[in-house]
Amino acid sequence: MKNIFKKIFNKSENTTPINTMNFKEFFGINVNDDLSEITYYTCLKVLSESVGKLSIHLKDSKNNRIVDHEALQKLKFAPNPFMTSTPMMTLLETWRNHHGNAYAYLSYDNRGKLVGIYPMHPQNVRVLIDNAKLFSGEEKLYYEYTHNGKQYVFDSKNVLHLKGGLSKDGIVGVSVRETLATTLTGVKASQKYLNNLYERGLTAKAVLKYTGDLSKENQKKMLDAMQEFINSNSNPTGIFPLPLGMDLVPLDLKLSDTQFFELKKYTALQIAGAFGVKPNHLNDYDKSSYSNSEMQNLSFYVDTLLYILSLYEEEFNLKLLTEKERLSGLHFEFNVSSILKGDLKTQAECITKFIQSGVYTINEARNLVGLPPVDGGDVIVMNGSYVPLEDIGIAYKDKKGGGDNG
Repeated sequence: MKNIFKKIFNKSENTTPINTMNFKEFFGINVNDDLSEITYYTCLKVLSESVGKLSIHLKDSKNNRIVDHEALQKLKFAPNPFMTSTPMMTLLETWRNHHGNAYAYLSYDNRGKLVGIYPMHPQNVRVLIDNAKLFSGEEKLYYEYTHNGKQYVFDSKNVLHLKGGLSKDGIVGVSVRETLATTLTGVKASQKYLNNLYERGLTAKAVLKYTGDLSKENQKKMLDAMQEFINSNSNPTGIFPLPLGMDLVPLDLKLSDTQFFELKKYTALQIAGAFGVKPNHLNDYDKSSYSNSEMQNLSFYVDTLLYILSLYEEEFNLKLLTEKERLSGLHFEFNVSSILKGDLKTQAECITKFIQSGVYTINEARNLVGLPPVDGGDVIVMNGSYVPLEDIGIAYKDKKGGGDNG
């Protein structure tokens, strides 16, 4: 079972040429009607790239960073031979939102060393609950993975499982598109209507009035002749001269009268709200501006991203660390400083205050802004007027005592 994914991905005599492989379908990113809806796609892109671009650290109980750990090396650099960390994390977050669940198989060698983290297409995974204690004498979860008609069953400790949406049972997640099925149907219908309008050259439908009596056969002949004339290559303008006695009455349904674009915008904000994506991520600055986008980014982190990152950190801690390591205080943690640091002015003010307050050394502050350390920069420096609460008044007492001795 340890070499299943080597067999699935490895080169062989039956290797499929890369230009004929359907990678989008294999990795669950095939373009369907939902992904073609721009707001839905944008929200997926914002969330998946927000997770994908964050680096992850392993820290001990004192917040010291640990570098030499096999699980960390896999997460930070090359989870498997086919992708680096950023594409894999982006893919897992896309699956988590689009399918409701994201899975990755943890492959170990015979010595128990982690050798690969392989994403598994959510549509090929089924969660099995052994609540009757048939397999191991205890209640456990198992994951059944189907590939090329073959089924493989994995223990839950060998599978990363990231749940999306509001889970109904705490075991499997629910996709956002399932929750928004009705809303997405309306959005796609409105976009289809707009596309059809563009295809007609933004020309509304019209009624042809004729004063007289025509048989059904003559009506058909007249309409066919008109259609042929309008669409012919010899008439590039598409203009048709009306015969005497005919009148063309347009059905003047204006998009502005139906508040078409207002409704589309309202629906777009509803979809974004379900994902937890802020309006400025959709380039909607009607009620905001670039000046307060910093606060919206902070709100996005607190309201949306913090929960998502906690899901990943908890799953990594549980599945990639031993119980002994967890009890000693070892834990995974995403580096969110790039989200929270704000603009240069705000960043400079905060770092200055942290140095003056003795929170950061000079070299720690330089490291935050990507600068190399300097000699003597590893000591805490702070305002000399700061004294502990219990020492307030000591200097005054010493001075008073000295005066008495004199």
